Amino acid sequence: MSGQAPDTSRGHAHDSCCCCGSTRAAHAGGLSRRGFLGGVTSVALGGSILSDLSWPLMGAQESGVPMPAPRRPLIVKPVFVYSLPQRREQTSWRAWGGIQTQADAEGETARIMRELKQIKAEADFPMEVLPIAPIISGEQVANIDADSADVLLVYAAGGWTDIYNRIAALKKDTIIFVRHKSGPLYLWYEIISPRFLRQHTDEPAVEGIDDEDVVVDEQADLMWRLRALCGLKNTIGTRIVAIGGPSGWACPEAPARTIEHFKFDIKTVSYEELGKLIQAARADEKAVKLAQRRAADYLADRSVTLETNKSYVENCFLLDQVFRGIMVKAGANAITVNNCMGTIMPIAETTACLTLSTLNDDGYLAYCESDFVIIPAGVLLSNITGRPSFLNDPTFPHHGIMTMAHCTGPRKMDGKQLEPARMVTHFESDYGAAPKVEFRKGQKVTMIDTDFRFQKWLGMSGEIVDTPFLPICRAQLDVKFKADTDVIAEKMRGFHWMLAYGDYLKEIGYALKRTDVAFENLG
Repeated sequence: MSGQAPDTSRGHAHDSCCCCGSTRAAHAGGLSRRGFLGGVTSVALGGSILSDLSWPLMGAQESGVPMPAPRRPLIVKPVFVYSLPQRREQTSWRAWGGIQTQADAEGETARIMRELKQIKAEADFPMEVLPIAPIISGEQVANIDADSADVLLVYAAGGWTDIYNRIAALKKDTIIFVRHKSGPLYLWYEIISPRFLRQHTDEPAVEGIDDEDVVVDEQADLMWRLRALCGLKNTIGTRIVAIGGPSGWACPEAPARTIEHFKFDIKTVSYEELGKLIQAARADEKAVKLAQRRAADYLADRSVTLETNKSYVENCFLLDQVFRGIMVKAGANAITVNNCMGTIMPIAETTACLTLSTLNDDGYLAYCESDFVIIPAGVLLSNITGRPSFLNDPTFPHHGIMTMAHCTGPRKMDGKQLEPARMVTHFESDYGAAPKVEFRKGQKVTMIDTDFRFQKWLGMSGEIVDTPFLPICRAQLDVKFKADTDVIAEKMRGFHWMLAYGDYLKEIGYALKRTDVAFENLG
């Protein structure tokens, strides 16, 4: 076994699509399909250098290791708009709806807060609910204190268009809830489209609010929209550590575009700095013993079988502790490793595969290859689901099936339960430790395919039908999908895909509407 990078001049180099639209061959002498930007500095790509690193970055404690900070809660401001009509003789004096008196309004206010309390209790994402703001006139919109909220949840029982136009002018993410049968009928169940969304025209006319922002009755429909916005809030501005610098597979502009579109804060740690930290960690008896103990505990799980050298596993846990310390120093929950096909192996005396898997299982966002074409999708998918996302190599679709594989598969894909795994070597190097995860057959999954240009993402759902052990990256699965095979083949873009347990296509699309990246749901 060798710690050297594979000879990419035979079998791994191939033509790649440049994100500026031209096609060019890999340089003579061979570029790994995963090492296209190995020599490009972070200064050219955006981001900054993380300096002043020394061991111990965090104390090697007998009791445990650092854990990621939780997702930030979505701050929801409920706004209740209603009217108090006065009877007048021989003319129309009231509009549609079941809120006609102050007593009606007070009862509805209590109902709204009960429902939101229930949503908060059942939500699989963090959220906070601010006090409700009752509105009966346009002038009161100025008192909402919208700056304290991430999203305005407008209960549109009554009032007229002027109130809603003033709310729209606040330029906040807004969801409008109307009742049909879930309580007293709301006036705007009738007129939300012609009077507000279309402003008495035939076309959408309100910037930032459209028909997808309207919910009728169903708390579940409200829940998934809030989940999407929580995921987006935690994605925009993500701080991520890039070991060996940021990259983009065949797209040199990817890190800069990630900064532009998603405001990422990319912190680079050089391999020279990493090597010094690993050497210092190896000289730290407490850190080594902690890594050995964690490796033993991991391998003691009856659902794990060891089919590689135990020392590789122990070195992966020491690398895990170094990475956690770097993230603590950076104030980050996310990390990615460039040149993981070779450069890290002689430094860490193992591969990063298992390390990235264990970090993901503990709630960090950890990805190989520093491919910032796909990393934003993984961050968004994990922030929406509260679960790990699996960066993978997709294959060509055929007969409703695709194989997806990588050597860094997380085991806690549902966010709770560790899937069984065989601990083997990284495939291309036949070195180190990589988990061959036995993904759950029959599990519904969400798959995201991103483009080099950051213009449109593709999404589709599928079902895991097999977890083979082909001579490819170790964590592998066959996914059956309903979308037309020829359509998928025609529309495939970029290279890497992201996959997560569950169906979250609606949330991904809803979140991306708040960005300048389009989304196509292939179903």
